Amino acid sequence: MKSKTLKLFVKGMIVAGAAFTMAACDDVTKPAPIEAAEEEQVQEGQGEGGLVQDGQGQGQVGNGEVQGGADAGTGTGSNGSQDTGLGESNSSASMLPSSSDGSSVLSSSSEAVEEGGIFLANDTDEDQNYMEVEYRENTGWDGGGILAYPKRLSDTKKHAVIVWGPGGGTEPGAYGGMIRRLASHGFVVIALKESPGNGTQATKALDWMGEQNSNPQSPLYGKLDMTKVGCSGHSMGGLESEWMVANDDRVITSILNNSGYMSDFYFPLTPMTSVPTNKTIAIVYGEGGMERPNAEGDYNNPNVKVPACLLKMTGGQGNECQQGECGYGHGSGAWSGIAATVAWMRWHLGGEEWRKDDFVGTTGKYIDGPIIGQLGKWKGQCKNF
Repeated sequence: MKSKTLKLFVKGMIVAGAAFTMAACDDVTKPAPIEAAEEEQVQEGQGEGGLVQDGQGQGQVGNGEVQGGADAGTGTGSNGSQDTGLGESNSSASMLPSSSDGSSVLSSSSEAVEEGGIFLANDTDEDQNYMEVEYRENTGWDGGGILAYPKRLSDTKKHAVIVWGPGGGTEPGAYGGMIRRLASHGFVVIALKESPGNGTQATKALDWMGEQNSNPQSPLYGKLDMTKVGCSGHSMGGLESEWMVANDDRVITSILNNSGYMSDFYFPLTPMTSVPTNKTIAIVYGEGGMERPNAEGDYNNPNVKVPACLLKMTGGQGNECQQGECGYGHGSGAWSGIAATVAWMRWHLGGEEWRKDDFVGTTGKYIDGPIIGQLGKWKGQCKNF
Protein backbone atom coordinates (compact mmCIF):
# COMPACT_ATOMS: atom_id res chain seq x y z
CA MET A 1 0.00 0.00 0.00
CA LYS A 2 2.83 2.40 0.80
CA SER A 3 4.44 1.67 -2.57
CA LYS A 4 1.19 2.35 -4.43
CA THR A 5 0.61 5.55 -2.48
CA LEU A 6 4.13 6.76 -3.26
CA LYS A 7 3.64 6.00 -6.97
CA LEU A 8 0.40 7.98 -7.08
CA PHE A 9 2.06 10.85 -5.21
CA VAL A 10 4.97 10.91 -7.68
CA LYS A 11 2.57 10.88 -10.65
CA GLY A 12 0.62 13.73 -9.13
CA MET A 13 3.78 15.74 -8.59
CA ILE A 14 4.85 15.11 -12.20
CA VAL A 15 1.60 16.49 -13.56
CA ALA A 16 1.69 19.48 -11.22
CA GLY A 17 5.31 20.27 -12.08
CA ALA A 18 4.86 19.95 -15.83
CA ALA A 19 1.62 21.88 -15.81
CA PHE A 20 3.20 24.67 -13.80
CA THR A 21 6.12 24.86 -16.24
CA MET A 22 3.85 25.14 -19.30
CA ALA A 23 1.06 27.23 -17.78
CA ALA A 24 3.43 29.70 -16.15
CA CYS A 25 4.87 30.63 -19.52
CA ASP A 26 1.36 30.97 -20.98
CA ASP A 27 1.08 34.18 -18.95
CA VAL A 28 4.08 35.78 -20.66
CA THR A 29 2.84 38.55 -22.92
CA LYS A 30 6.03 40.28 -24.02
CA PRO A 31 5.61 40.93 -27.75
CA ALA A 32 7.88 38.93 -30.02
CA PRO A 33 8.39 39.76 -33.70
CA ILE A 34 7.30 37.17 -36.22
CA GLU A 35 10.18 35.73 -38.22
CA ALA A 36 10.68 37.82 -41.33
CA ALA A 37 10.70 34.89 -43.72
CA GLU A 38 7.42 33.59 -42.29
CA GLU A 39 5.57 36.90 -41.96
CA GLU A 40 3.59 36.50 -45.18
CA GLN A 41 2.61 32.96 -44.19
CA VAL A 42 0.96 33.90 -40.91
CA GLN A 43 -2.58 33.38 -42.16
CA GLU A 44 -5.32 31.93 -39.98
CA GLY A 45 -3.16 30.28 -37.37
CA GLN A 46 0.03 29.81 -39.38
CA GLY A 47 3.44 31.05 -38.38
CA GLU A 48 5.45 31.26 -35.20
CA GLY A 49 2.66 31.88 -32.71
CA GLY A 50 0.95 35.25 -32.64
CA LEU A 51 -2.48 36.57 -31.82
CA VAL A 52 -4.70 35.35 -34.64
CA GLN A 53 -7.44 37.74 -35.69
CA ASP A 54 -9.40 37.16 -38.90
CA GLY A 55 -6.51 35.08 -40.15
CA GLN A 56 -3.80 37.72 -39.75
CA GLY A 57 -0.92 37.25 -37.32
CA GLN A 58 -0.64 40.15 -34.88
CA GLY A 59 2.53 39.37 -32.91
CA GLN A 60 1.78 39.39 -29.17
CA VAL A 61 3.16 36.11 -27.96
CA GLY A 62 6.44 36.07 -26.13
CA ASN A 63 6.01 32.35 -25.55
CA GLY A 64 4.73 31.58 -29.04
CA GLU A 65 1.41 30.21 -27.77
CA VAL A 66 -1.59 31.92 -29.29
CA GLN A 67 -3.50 33.92 -26.71
CA GLY A 68 -7.21 34.00 -27.40
CA GLY A 69 -7.49 34.34 -31.14
CA ALA A 70 -9.96 33.00 -33.61
CA ASP A 71 -9.56 31.13 -36.83
CA ALA A 72 -10.89 33.04 -39.82
CA GLY A 73 -13.74 31.43 -41.68
CA THR A 74 -15.07 29.61 -38.64
CA GLY A 75 -17.98 31.83 -37.67
CA THR A 76 -21.45 30.46 -37.20
CA GLY A 77 -23.71 29.80 -40.11
CA SER A 78 -26.31 27.46 -41.46
CA ASN A 79 -26.10 25.01 -44.28
CA GLY A 80 -29.77 24.21 -44.16
CA SER A 81 -29.11 20.69 -42.92
CA GLN A 82 -30.85 18.98 -40.04
CA ASP A 83 -29.47 19.77 -36.59
CA THR A 84 -27.62 16.67 -35.42
CA GLY A 85 -26.37 18.09 -32.15
CA LEU A 86 -22.82 18.33 -33.47
CA GLY A 87 -22.55 22.08 -33.14
CA GLU A 88 -22.53 25.01 -35.52
CA SER A 89 -21.46 24.24 -39.06
CA ASN A 90 -19.87 26.89 -41.21
CA SER A 91 -20.96 26.01 -44.73
CA SER A 92 -18.75 28.66 -46.31
CA ALA A 93 -15.70 27.40 -44.47
CA SER A 94 -16.38 23.81 -45.42
CA MET A 95 -16.88 24.72 -49.07
CA LEU A 96 -13.73 26.82 -49.25
CA PRO A 97 -10.24 25.28 -49.29
CA SER A 98 -10.21 23.01 -46.28
CA SER A 99 -7.50 24.70 -44.28
CA SER A 100 -7.06 27.89 -42.41
CA ASP A 101 -3.59 28.32 -43.84
CA GLY A 102 -4.97 29.59 -47.12
CA SER A 103 -3.71 26.72 -49.26
CA SER A 104 -5.99 25.29 -51.92
CA VAL A 105 -7.72 21.94 -51.92
CA LEU A 106 -5.92 19.72 -54.38
CA SER A 107 -8.54 17.02 -54.42
CA SER A 108 -12.04 16.70 -53.05
CA SER A 109 -12.60 13.06 -53.95
CA SER A 110 -9.38 11.35 -52.93
CA GLU A 111 -11.00 8.18 -51.62
CA ALA A 112 -9.16 4.90 -51.80
CA VAL A 113 -11.01 2.21 -53.74
CA GLU A 114 -10.09 -0.83 -51.63
CA GLU A 115 -12.67 -1.92 -49.10
CA GLY A 116 -11.80 -2.27 -45.43
CA GLY A 117 -9.02 -0.63 -43.47
CA ILE A 118 -8.54 3.03 -42.56
CA PHE A 119 -9.58 5.76 -44.95
CA LEU A 120 -6.95 8.26 -46.10
CA ALA A 121 -6.86 10.74 -48.94
CA ASN A 122 -5.07 9.10 -51.86
CA ASP A 123 -2.83 12.15 -52.19
CA THR A 124 0.01 11.82 -49.70
CA ASP A 125 1.77 15.19 -49.36
CA GLU A 126 1.43 16.19 -45.71
CA ASP A 127 2.28 19.79 -46.61
CA GLN A 128 -0.93 20.10 -48.64
CA ASN A 129 -4.66 20.12 -47.89
CA TYR A 130 -6.88 17.80 -49.91
CA MET A 131 -10.49 16.94 -49.14
CA GLU A 132 -13.20 19.48 -48.36
CA VAL A 133 -13.87 19.63 -44.65
CA GLU A 134 -16.96 19.89 -42.49
CA TYR A 135 -15.92 22.17 -39.61
CA ARG A 136 -18.27 22.40 -36.62
CA GLU A 137 -17.71 24.70 -33.67
CA ASN A 138 -19.27 24.79 -30.20
CA THR A 139 -19.65 21.05 -30.05
CA GLY A 140 -18.21 18.05 -28.24
CA TRP A 141 -19.11 16.67 -24.84
CA ASP A 142 -19.03 20.14 -23.23
CA GLY A 143 -20.21 22.23 -26.17
CA GLY A 144 -16.90 24.08 -26.38
CA GLY A 145 -14.91 21.95 -28.80
CA ILE A 146 -14.46 21.71 -32.57
CA LEU A 147 -15.32 18.72 -34.73
CA ALA A 148 -13.81 18.44 -38.22
CA TYR A 149 -14.09 15.66 -40.77
CA PRO A 150 -14.15 15.12 -44.54
CA LYS A 151 -17.40 16.26 -46.15
CA ARG A 152 -17.32 13.00 -48.09
CA LEU A 153 -17.12 10.31 -45.46
CA SER A 154 -16.10 6.93 -46.81
CA ASP A 155 -18.66 4.19 -47.43
CA THR A 156 -16.04 1.46 -47.70
CA LYS A 157 -13.48 2.30 -45.03
CA LYS A 158 -13.48 3.51 -41.44
CA HIS A 159 -12.02 6.83 -40.35
CA ALA A 160 -9.35 7.09 -37.66
CA VAL A 161 -9.93 9.57 -34.83
CA ILE A 162 -7.57 12.29 -33.59
CA VAL A 163 -7.99 14.28 -30.39
CA TRP A 164 -6.36 17.71 -30.48
CA GLY A 165 -5.55 19.58 -27.26
CA PRO A 166 -5.04 23.38 -27.28
CA GLY A 167 -2.36 25.12 -25.26
CA GLY A 168 -3.08 26.73 -21.92
CA GLY A 169 -5.41 29.70 -22.23
CA THR A 170 -5.79 29.21 -25.99
CA GLU A 171 -9.07 28.62 -27.79
CA PRO A 172 -9.20 25.53 -30.01
CA GLY A 173 -10.09 27.68 -33.03
CA ALA A 174 -6.59 29.17 -32.95
CA TYR A 175 -5.36 25.83 -34.30
CA GLY A 176 -7.65 25.80 -37.34
CA GLY A 177 -4.72 25.16 -39.67
CA MET A 178 -3.75 21.94 -37.90
CA ILE A 179 -7.33 20.76 -37.39
CA ARG A 180 -8.34 21.33 -41.01
CA ARG A 181 -5.17 19.83 -42.43
CA LEU A 182 -5.68 16.60 -40.50
CA ALA A 183 -9.35 16.38 -41.48
CA SER A 184 -8.52 17.07 -45.13
CA HIS A 185 -6.33 13.95 -45.11
CA GLY A 186 -9.25 11.77 -43.98
CA PHE A 187 -9.15 11.91 -40.19
CA VAL A 188 -12.03 12.81 -37.91
CA VAL A 189 -10.71 15.40 -35.46
CA ILE A 190 -12.19 16.46 -32.14
CA ALA A 191 -10.47 19.50 -30.61
CA LEU A 192 -10.85 20.10 -26.89
CA LYS A 193 -12.11 23.30 -25.32
CA GLU A 194 -9.18 23.19 -22.89
CA SER A 195 -6.28 20.95 -21.85
CA PRO A 196 -5.62 20.42 -18.12
CA GLY A 197 -2.74 18.08 -18.99
CA ASN A 198 -4.02 15.04 -17.11
CA GLY A 199 -6.15 13.35 -19.75
CA THR A 200 -9.53 14.11 -18.19
CA GLN A 201 -10.84 16.25 -21.05
CA ALA A 202 -9.51 13.99 -23.79
CA THR A 203 -11.08 10.96 -22.11
CA LYS A 204 -14.50 12.60 -22.13
CA ALA A 205 -14.01 13.69 -25.74
CA LEU A 206 -13.28 10.12 -26.80
CA ASP A 207 -16.31 8.84 -24.89
CA TRP A 208 -18.41 11.38 -26.80
CA MET A 209 -16.91 10.30 -30.12
CA GLY A 210 -17.82 6.71 -29.30
CA GLU A 211 -21.39 7.84 -28.68
CA GLN A 212 -21.49 9.57 -32.09
CA ASN A 213 -20.25 6.39 -33.73
CA SER A 214 -23.14 4.48 -32.14
CA ASN A 215 -25.85 7.09 -32.70
CA PRO A 216 -27.97 6.49 -35.85
CA GLN A 217 -28.84 10.22 -35.88
CA SER A 218 -25.19 11.27 -36.11
CA PRO A 219 -23.42 11.77 -39.47
CA LEU A 220 -20.54 9.84 -37.91
CA TYR A 221 -22.70 6.78 -37.25
CA GLY A 222 -20.67 3.66 -38.01
CA LYS A 223 -17.93 5.69 -39.68
CA LEU A 224 -15.23 5.58 -37.00
CA ASP A 225 -12.66 2.98 -36.02
CA MET A 226 -12.34 3.57 -32.29
CA THR A 227 -9.33 1.23 -32.17
CA LYS A 228 -7.37 3.67 -34.35
CA VAL A 229 -7.15 6.74 -32.15
CA GLY A 230 -4.30 9.23 -31.88
CA CYS A 231 -3.80 12.24 -29.64
CA SER A 232 -1.90 15.43 -30.34
CA GLY A 233 -1.77 18.92 -28.95
CA HIS A 234 0.24 22.04 -28.25
CA SER A 235 2.00 22.77 -24.95
CA MET A 236 -0.55 21.77 -22.25
CA GLY A 237 -2.40 19.93 -25.00
CA GLY A 238 0.75 17.91 -25.57
CA LEU A 239 0.77 16.90 -21.91
CA GLU A 240 -2.87 15.85 -22.29
CA SER A 241 -1.82 13.71 -25.26
CA GLU A 242 1.10 12.09 -23.47
CA TRP A 243 -1.10 11.18 -20.54
CA MET A 244 -3.68 9.63 -22.86
CA VAL A 245 -1.30 7.36 -24.76
CA ALA A 246 0.08 6.17 -21.44
CA ASN A 247 -3.25 5.48 -19.78
CA ASP A 248 -6.08 5.04 -22.31
CA ASP A 249 -6.22 1.73 -24.17
CA ARG A 250 -8.08 3.34 -27.08
CA VAL A 251 -5.14 5.62 -27.92
CA ILE A 252 -2.35 3.94 -29.88
CA THR A 253 -0.12 6.93 -30.65
CA SER A 254 0.55 10.53 -29.65
CA ILE A 255 2.62 13.34 -31.07
CA LEU A 256 3.27 16.33 -28.80
CA ASN A 257 3.88 19.80 -30.18
CA ASN A 258 6.18 22.05 -28.12
CA SER A 259 5.61 20.06 -24.97
CA GLY A 260 6.99 17.38 -22.66
CA TYR A 261 7.00 16.42 -19.01
CA MET A 262 9.76 17.52 -16.69
CA SER A 263 12.11 14.59 -16.12
CA ASP A 264 15.06 14.58 -13.73
CA PHE A 265 16.47 12.78 -10.70
CA TYR A 266 13.52 13.82 -8.55
CA PHE A 267 10.84 13.06 -11.15
CA PRO A 268 12.07 10.05 -13.15
CA LEU A 269 8.63 8.55 -13.88
CA THR A 270 6.94 10.69 -16.51
CA PRO A 271 3.91 9.30 -18.40
CA MET A 272 6.19 8.45 -21.32
CA THR A 273 7.99 5.92 -19.15
CA SER A 274 4.75 3.98 -18.71
CA VAL A 275 3.55 4.00 -22.33
CA PRO A 276 3.12 0.36 -23.45
CA THR A 277 5.72 -0.75 -25.96
CA ASN A 278 3.07 -1.64 -28.56
CA LYS A 279 2.25 2.07 -28.89
CA THR A 280 4.28 5.02 -30.24
CA ILE A 281 4.99 8.61 -29.25
CA ALA A 282 6.82 11.63 -30.69
CA ILE A 283 7.64 15.18 -29.66
CA VAL A 284 8.06 18.15 -32.02
CA TYR A 285 9.82 21.15 -30.49
CA GLY A 286 11.64 24.34 -31.36
CA GLU A 287 15.34 24.96 -30.92
CA GLY A 288 14.61 28.08 -28.87
CA GLY A 289 11.29 27.07 -27.34
CA MET A 290 10.85 27.15 -23.58
CA GLU A 291 9.63 23.53 -23.84
CA ARG A 292 13.05 22.32 -25.02
CA PRO A 293 14.36 21.09 -21.62
CA ASN A 294 11.13 19.19 -21.02
CA ALA A 295 11.00 17.71 -24.52
CA GLU A 296 14.60 16.52 -24.49
CA GLY A 297 14.48 15.36 -20.87
CA ASP A 298 11.27 13.40 -21.44
CA TYR A 299 12.61 11.65 -24.53
CA ASN A 300 16.08 10.97 -23.12
CA ASN A 301 14.74 9.46 -19.89
CA PRO A 302 16.39 6.00 -19.69
CA ASN A 303 13.13 4.54 -18.40
CA VAL A 304 11.38 5.20 -21.73
CA LYS A 305 10.94 1.87 -23.53
CA VAL A 306 8.21 2.79 -26.03
CA PRO A 307 9.17 3.45 -29.68
CA ALA A 308 9.68 7.22 -29.64
CA CYS A 309 10.95 10.08 -31.81
CA LEU A 310 12.24 13.55 -30.96
CA LEU A 311 11.86 16.05 -33.81
CA LYS A 312 13.66 19.37 -33.46
CA MET A 313 12.95 22.36 -35.68
CA THR A 314 16.16 24.26 -36.39
CA GLY A 315 17.20 27.34 -38.36
CA GLY A 316 14.32 29.64 -37.49
CA GLN A 317 14.67 33.40 -37.04
CA GLY A 318 12.66 33.91 -33.86
CA ASN A 319 14.05 35.59 -30.75
CA GLU A 320 13.30 32.77 -28.32
CA CYS A 321 16.46 31.09 -27.10
CA GLN A 322 17.42 27.92 -25.25
CA GLN A 323 20.84 26.46 -24.57
CA GLY A 324 22.56 29.01 -26.78
CA GLU A 325 20.27 28.45 -29.78
CA CYS A 326 17.69 30.96 -30.96
CA GLY A 327 15.00 30.51 -33.58
CA TYR A 328 11.92 28.32 -33.66
CA GLY A 329 10.05 28.91 -30.42
CA HIS A 330 7.17 27.64 -28.37
CA GLY A 331 4.63 28.02 -31.19
CA SER A 332 6.64 26.27 -33.88
CA GLY A 333 5.28 22.73 -34.00
CA ALA A 334 1.59 23.58 -34.04
CA TRP A 335 1.92 26.05 -36.92
CA SER A 336 5.13 25.90 -38.95
CA GLY A 337 5.55 22.18 -38.22
CA ILE A 338 2.02 20.94 -39.02
CA ALA A 339 3.30 18.49 -41.64
CA ALA A 340 5.13 16.35 -39.08
CA THR A 341 1.93 15.66 -37.14
CA VAL A 342 0.03 14.79 -40.33
CA ALA A 343 2.77 12.43 -41.53
CA TRP A 344 3.03 10.77 -38.11
CA MET A 345 -0.71 10.12 -37.96
CA ARG A 346 -0.82 8.78 -41.52
CA TRP A 347 1.94 6.38 -40.56
CA HIS A 348 0.64 5.15 -37.21
CA LEU A 349 -3.12 5.42 -37.69
CA GLY A 350 -3.36 5.05 -41.46
CA GLY A 351 -0.82 2.24 -41.79
CA GLU A 352 1.49 3.94 -44.30
CA GLU A 353 4.56 1.99 -43.22
CA TRP A 354 6.72 3.56 -45.92
CA ARG A 355 6.72 6.73 -43.83
CA LYS A 356 8.95 5.03 -41.28
CA ASP A 357 11.94 5.94 -43.44
CA ASP A 358 11.03 9.62 -43.06
CA PHE A 359 11.46 9.39 -39.29
CA VAL A 360 13.69 6.45 -38.39
CA GLY A 361 17.29 6.05 -39.55
CA THR A 362 20.25 8.28 -40.32
CA THR A 363 18.70 10.36 -43.09
CA GLY A 364 15.12 11.19 -43.99
CA LYS A 365 12.52 13.94 -44.29
CA TYR A 366 12.15 14.49 -40.53
CA ILE A 367 15.69 13.43 -39.65
CA ASP A 368 17.73 15.92 -41.67
CA GLY A 369 15.39 17.25 -44.35
CA PRO A 370 14.29 20.84 -44.99
CA ILE A 371 11.19 22.25 -43.28
CA ILE A 372 9.05 22.65 -46.41
CA GLY A 373 7.83 26.19 -46.94
CA GLN A 374 9.79 27.50 -43.95
CA LEU A 375 13.35 28.26 -42.99
CA GLY A 376 15.73 25.67 -41.61
CA LYS A 377 15.83 21.91 -41.28
CA TRP A 378 14.48 19.10 -39.17
CA LYS A 379 16.85 17.38 -36.79
CA GLY A 380 15.21 14.15 -35.72
CA GLN A 381 16.13 11.04 -33.79
CA CYS A 382 14.23 7.92 -32.76
CA LYS A 383 14.73 4.96 -30.45
CA ASN A 384 13.22 1.59 -29.61
CA PHE A 385 11.92 0.95 -33.15
